[in-house]
Amino acid sequence: MSDLQTQLPTNTWIYTSWEEYEQIVASLLNEKAKSYYYKGHMRLEIAPVSFDHGQGHVVIIFAVTLFAALKGIPATGLDTSTFRKTGVQDCQPDVAYYLKENAQTIPAGTGIVNLDRYPAPDLVIEIAKTSLLDDLGTKRSLYEELGVAEYWVVDVQNTQIIAYAIADQGSKRIQESQVLPGLVIAILEEALRRSREISQSEVGTWLLSQFQQKES
Repeated sequence: MSDLQTQLPTNTWIYTSWEEYEQIVASLLNEKAKSYYYKGHMRLEIAPVSFDHGQGHVVIIFAVTLFAALKGIPATGLDTSTFRKTGVQDCQPDVAYYLKENAQTIPAGTGIVNLDRYPAPDLVIEIAKTSLLDDLGTKRSLYEELGVAEYWVVDVQNTQIIAYAIADQGSKRIQESQVLPGLVIAILEEALRRSREISQSEVGTWLLSQFQQKES
């Protein structure tokens, strides 16, 4: 554990100027850490990633990408990438997708995605175990203000997905994706449950049958 990890509280929001936040993030380049900045406060998440978190992460990415491929929806997924409005907001969601006409928006070679220049992702997903309350609260407000179109919180402990459509800096619960029309949230939840009992490749086969069945 680094000196920085022992000095700074993690998994909580603390008051910090943007300049201090940038210095802290720069010192974390060699750490497995996620960082957020919102309304003059920063949050660091450096806790070890659990098996359930990692497993749920893979299942959700596979499911979303498979659905988009089968439906012919252009999609570009990003894993724990940084999205920034300089001096205002910063976030590193577990998963983000640019869809349809935005799929090729971010050019290759981009480091931090500058949201003063590029649009926010169409879909943002947080995989939650210890961070569930914050993902449903402050982070949801952050993504509402960023202009994300849809936000999911994957509760891996209860194999549940709380999905929100975002509009006018507010959000409402949905049971079917609006940015990926036809994708029913309950099918993804069932895929998470099945991943506790069978291999991910078998879950993939089941998802394929569900998506193809829905199409026919």
